[in-house]
Order: sequence, then structure tokens, then C-alpha cells
Amino acid sequence: MKILITGINFAPELTGIGKYSGEMAQWLAAKGHQVKIVTAPPYYPEWKVSKGYSAWQYSHELIEGVSVWRCPLWVPSKPSGLKRLLHLLSFALSSAPVMLAQIFWRPDVVIAIEPPLFCAPVAWVVAKLSGAKSWLHIQDFELDAAFNLGLLNGDMTKKSALYFECCLLSKFDTVSTISQKMLAQLAAKGVDVQRCVLLPNWVDLSSFNLEGKTVDFRTQLGIPSDVVVAMYSGNMGKKQGLEILGEVARICQSPARVEQGDAFPTPNIRFVFCGSGAGKEDLVLSCSHLDNVHFLDLQPLEHLPSLLQMADIHLLPQRAEVEDLVMPSKLTGILASGRPVVASARAGTELATVVEQCGVFVEPGDSNAFAAAVQNLAANALMRKNLGDAGKQFSEHHFDKEKILSDFEGRLLGL
Repeated sequence: MKILITGINFAPELTGIGKYSGEMAQWLAAKGHQVKIVTAPPYYPEWKVSKGYSAWQYSHELIEGVSVWRCPLWVPSKPSGLKRLLHLLSFALSSAPVMLAQIFWRPDVVIAIEPPLFCAPVAWVVAKLSGAKSWLHIQDFELDAAFNLGLLNGDMTKKSALYFECCLLSKFDTVSTISQKMLAQLAAKGVDVQRCVLLPNWVDLSSFNLEGKTVDFRTQLGIPSDVVVAMYSGNMGKKQGLEILGEVARICQSPARVEQGDAFPTPNIRFVFCGSGAGKEDLVLSCSHLDNVHFLDLQPLEHLPSLLQMADIHLLPQRAEVEDLVMPSKLTGILASGRPVVASARAGTELATVVEQCGVFVEPGDSNAFAAAVQNLAANALMRKNLGDAGKQFSEHHFDKEKILSDFEGRLLGL
């Protein structure tokens, strides 16, 4: 097949949508398909264009058999609601000519990755004019999330934006998203269920076989082997609700009493926060007086399994305003690492449904409950092992990269 993809994020970005779009395109190319992507220079999650790339020039490169067209965009150093809109719009405008030129390539399928939704109209037009099938893949409902988080405001603006979204959703041959609750959101927005597809994010389970490939992050950070490590790893942005982490680390500096009279003593707990993003500066500031916190920059993908398996407990904060509008992409790696997770989620949400099988969830924004959950897990190694094993088994059944992408390829061929 000839497969044309458009999306603002792509390899070599290490987290979020860029990671998954890159892996998807490279996997399809390795299967013998001709794959092109129209994207931006890598800039996420640092909100700074990576060295060796230009924010203001068009360029072309070949990555693992994928033909990659890079288009200019404006990257704000401190993204806000209006700045984010202008940022996305700048890419939508600069990428439109490159996308329209692909009509002469005559792709079989045109895939638009949301966000940004701004790119979907041109993708649909290119599909129609070239006789291709159109596929919209939604990584998060950016409009709903933006209004819920207060990044965008105004009733009239919201009604207009959501109407525009519904019109677009109705035009694509296939619309996919990454969780069951988000699939239900598609139906609520009027998309015919026959055109809705579940396409969850995945994890390369084979990469967690670390024989002879481990990186000793504990030694690098000077953390003794008997200390429990609680880790957050990934994008440090507004949707993550990172403000709770500094408070949790502060609470866990003090000796804790484990709930229900548990006989296990609470061990020393160190926190490792690994990543980059618009919220990192505030998190570093909130932890500046704490001696139980370590910060790491984003690590290369080949080191990610070692990093995740260094943790004894994973931390997954999330704001209530975006529940079931996004599904944390980092969850797949967390579960595959065989370590339990403490998450911010309300009962009944998809995140809570997954986490209750392999960790603990607490009400979003409740730092005391979050800290208590961390302390209880830190005090009980057997509970950590059982929950971690359950998470690994869940990832094998639901998030295996080869199975998910093979099913995806089959649906593309079916179109």
C-alpha cells in the first residue's frame, strides 16, 4: 500500500504522540508498504526545536524506510491557550501545500493524527482528490481537554469548535482512538459505530528482556539498593497534574504509619522525576528544598526499559478535567515494566479500571491520599510484586505491539 500520514509529532521525539506515530510508520515500512509522513521538526516535550532541525525551513529525510517531510512551525517557549492555537495553526498552514502535492503520488490511505485537528480537513481533501480512503486517529480529544483545562474559553467558541469537530468526524471513512471510553466519546459525538475502531497505544514487550543491556540508574543517582524508588517518567505538561508530586515527596520525607495497622515498617523512599515539558520548571522549584528527589532528563528509547524497571513504584498523576479525554501513553511502559502504579483517577474512569488491577488509584488532587498509597506500597514488597506481575500480564494481553499493529495493518488492507 501507499500510506500517507500527517501529524505534528513524529520520530525522533521520545514521548507521547511522536513516539507512537514514529513506531507505527516504521513498522508499516518494514512490512513493505510505501510510507510518507508530513510532519514538523521535533520539538516536544521541550517546546524547543531539536538541534540539527530548523523551525522555519522545509526539509526531507528518510527514517527507517519512511519518507519524512518536515514543515515549518512556530514553537512558543511558554505555551498558553492562544499560543498553542497559533502553534498548531502555523503547522496546519505550512503543511497544506506539501499534503496537496501528494495527490499526484496517489496514496491508498491518508491517515491524520489528532492532535492537531487543524490538519484533518486537508488530509480529508487529499484523500478525496486522490481516490484514497481517509482515516482519523485521535490520541486525545484536544478541544474538550482545552476547554476543560481553561486553555480555551467562551460558550460560543466552544459550540463553534465542537460543531467543526463533529462535521470533520463524520467525513472520515474510519475514526480510531486509544481507549474504550474515548471510543464511547466518538459515538456521543455522532460517529457511526461501524466506522469507529479501537487502536490503543502499545509497548514493545521484547525490549524489556534486559539480559546484558541494563543501565544502572540507581548507581548513577547514588540511590542505595534498600531504598524504595517512586518514579514519574514522561512529559511534564499541564494535563499531567504534576503539581501534586512535590507535595507527595514532601509528605513522604516524614516517617509514615501504614494504614490498617500493617506490621511492615515504611522504608526510605526516594523520588525520581524524569522528563521535560512546560511544567518541569515549576516542579523543580517546588522540590528545591527536598533531599529525597532526583531529576533526570529524558532518556534514549533503548534505555527506557532499564529506567522503568529501576522504579519500585510508578507515579501517574492526572487532572480530573481530562479524564477519559486522554489515556496516558506512558501507562503501557509502566505495566510492561512489572512494577505497580499509583494513579490519580476517579472510580469508573478507564484509567481507574486498568490501574485497580495492577496498582492503586486515588482521587485527583488529593496529595495526602496519593502519599499514603505510595507509603503503603513501599512498606509491602509482596504487594508490589503481585500488582507488578498483574500489570505485566495485562500489558501482554492488551498492549502487545506486534498484535496491535498487525491488526491495524489488516484494517488498512480491508479498506
